[in-house]
Amino acid sequence: METVINGQKADVGVSVLFLEDGRSVSVNGDKHYPMQSVYKFHLALAVLDQVDKGAFKLEQGILVKKSDLLPNTWSPLRDKYPNGNVTLPLSEIIRVTVAESDNNGCDILFRLVGGTNKVHEYIGKLGIKDCAIVGTEEEMHEDEEMQFRNWTTPNAANALMLKFCKGQVLEKATTDFLMKTMEGTVSGPNKIKGLLPEGTAVAHKTGNSGINKVGVMTASNDIGIITLPNGNKMLVSIFVSMSKESEQRIDQIIAQLARTGWDEATK
Repeated sequence: METVINGQKADVGVSVLFLEDGRSVSVNGDKHYPMQSVYKFHLALAVLDQVDKGAFKLEQGILVKKSDLLPNTWSPLRDKYPNGNVTLPLSEIIRVTVAESDNNGCDILFRLVGGTNKVHEYIGKLGIKDCAIVGTEEEMHEDEEMQFRNWTTPNAANALMLKFCKGQVLEKATTDFLMKTMEGTVSGPNKIKGLLPEGTAVAHKTGNSGINKVGVMTASNDIGIITLPNGNKMLVSIFVSMSKESEQRIDQIIAQLARTGWDEATK
């Protein structure tokens, strides 16, 4: 892992966990990194926990108002329904938020569960302490410093995915729903999946700040659950921060780290 990271113009943190035997390896695994849209995985868990408790149903309709569809932010939902005032099943809002990383969908879900603090408290109750969720997507767009307050560590991200994989977070039906949703993620195809064998099942969630006005990528991340050829799972959480590399090069770094873990697992 260190050979991939050394010499890069970036702050890189990675954590890899092999479920088959519990082995793990990390570099900067306990360092704080801005999550960006990675926290949509945490949010989805909080929403689906409420589904499990009967507060919501996946098939229930959610009214998406025009005022919910903010401009100047990534939102396939807004592009598809520019005038809003459409009722969509909760399952579709979760899907577009996670698999397509929709920022407006994200904030609709935050409002649904009572705000970022409710999600932060929920994740803490799961035993994940090295994580902070304090700002919505809208707030991150208004204040560039907010993204640094939404942080986690690579090891904490893996610890959360481990609990999810083991069925310790959600019921089986909601676990299966979210796993399938994450396997359908279309953002970041060249990150964790970039150098893995074609057809490899990867349930993942990306995060990306974009390059700011001084040419720095504040955050480009990917966390994922990789299914190995023998059916076992490998968890990978990779965070790249404060980088002056190109977006393509950052994706290559993430892909190389994931491939290094794959090669170790399959040798």
